[in-house]
Amino acid sequence: MNLSNIVNPMSESPTGGSNRNHLSSDVEIKGTLKFQNDLVFDGKIEGEIQSNATLTVGKSANVQGEVKSKSVIIHGSVQGNIDAAERVELKATAQLIGDLRAGRIIIEDGATFVGKSEVSPNKTALQRAEATRPSGGVPGGEPKKGLL
Repeated sequence: MNLSNIVNPMSESPTGGSNRNHLSSDVEIKGTLKFQNDLVFDGKIEGEIQSNATLTVGKSANVQGEVKSKSVIIHGSVQGNIDAAERVELKATAQLIGDLRAGRIIIEDGATFVGKSEVSPNKTALQRAEATRPSGGVPGGEPKKGLL
């Protein structure tokens, strides 16, 4: 890999001063990519991406493999499953072929998504929903008895 393609500008992130990394469009990776600070990826990867930070898949990026990250913003192409602890954003130019699991998902008009999605909101929202349900677990009163 040509190391001149790795840029680490000293820009502040909205989460409090961490660095943001960038891999340009002529970078190709086969294997596992791990990172700690936010990353903008514009190249090609065949393998797995793992992080506890935010991954931004650029417009010219092509990802083939599993993605596990805190948050994922997709402008380019991803073929593989995504597991994000917080959120996934599919921008208008995004193409995702694979299953998606996240706390929240945002899909802009024009994005392509082929797969299954599982949204798991945070525990506080689930607890509020449980508290507003009537007793018996069935909306509107008593549970039905007998065969369905």
